[in-house]
Amino acid sequence: MKTLVIIPTYNELQNLPLITSRVRAAAPEVDILVVDDNSPDGTGEAADKLAAEDSKIHVLHRAGKGGLCGAYVAGFRWGLEQDFDVLCEMDADGSHAPEELHRPLEQIALGSRYVPGGKVVNWPKQRWVLSKGGNVYISVALGAGLKDMTAGYRAFRRQVLETVDLDELSNAGYIFQVDMAWRVVQEGFDVREVPITFTERAIGESKLDGSFVKDSLLEVTKWGIRHRKQQVTGLAREMRRLGVKGIQNWRKKHMI
Repeated sequence: MKTLVIIPTYNELQNLPLITSRVRAAAPEVDILVVDDNSPDGTGEAADKLAAEDSKIHVLHRAGKGGLCGAYVAGFRWGLEQDFDVLCEMDADGSHAPEELHRPLEQIALGSRYVPGGKVVNWPKQRWVLSKGGNVYISVALGAGLKDMTAGYRAFRRQVLETVDLDELSNAGYIFQVDMAWRVVQEGFDVREVPITFTERAIGESKLDGSFVKDSLLEVTKWGIRHRKQQVTGLAREMRRLGVKGIQNWRKKHMI
């Protein structure tokens, strides 16, 4: 299958050559799309140079810093237009090891830090607790049955991306990763998790804003409440249907 690895960038000049070379070494058959948000440090120009030297590397330039969700959506659409069968998300900072790319690709799955075999390296204990606890809350709130819905190392079949309305994804913080996984589950697709090792970036600064936790959990709470209401409404409707059917059957039986 034609596979595209989408790598969004913003000020990743030092990391970009490293991550692309590792992907090319680990999975020489896949294509890479660098989606750059007009990085002021010259990342976009460096990506163009890499693409000029390697036909497997492509670049999509965006006008400004439009966020991770927008970058991935743009990458998905580019990949679908180019007839790729599988599209994979990957961070530019090395936190997603290209040497483990075969894991999400083999099963077209989510790379998870919190299933058996998954782990996190070089994270402060507080951040691990926050991430782990947040994912437990998300799992309970939505009932999706997934351990790591905030993870960003994941592969999708084109049929999945063609089914989900990408324009409706939430861009509050990093919550679009949860939104995307939740929508895929609701559409009835088989969503699997495979273990990966997440390593904190060694070069550059994290773009993770602390406010994302509050924003993300608030969004998830709203989705969970709405989902439970829909479940209750659906159950009540089904009970009424069964009740009416039972009464009709009883009448038919006693009229004979």
